[in-house]
Amino acid sequence: MDTLKRLEETIAARASASPDSSYVAKLNAKGTQKIAQKLGEEATEAVIAAVSGDRKELVGEAADVIFHLMVLLQNKGVALDEVLGELERREGTSGLDEKASRGE
Repeated sequence: MDTLKRLEETIAARASASPDSSYVAKLNAKGTQKIAQKLGEEATEAVIAAVSGDRKELVGEAADVIFHLMVLLQNKGVALDEVLGELERREGTSGLDEKASRGE
């Protein structure tokens, strides 16, 4: 968990940097829609890696998904602790029950 906290801090620190010097700042300058699009692209690449059976590629793509998700969360002002709190709230609840409680 320390790695994710450090990553969250790094993303926050770089969000307001010059887009010429920081990938995070460059994404933020393009806006939420572009960040969300990039997350979707990375998620698709992770799915492809999972289906192809390439473990090393899947690990790399999973890291990209987590990174871009955290950039999106920062962009929207959502702290990692909020997401972790939601996961803790769901802990011990059947995934099927949790999904049913959302009316899906």
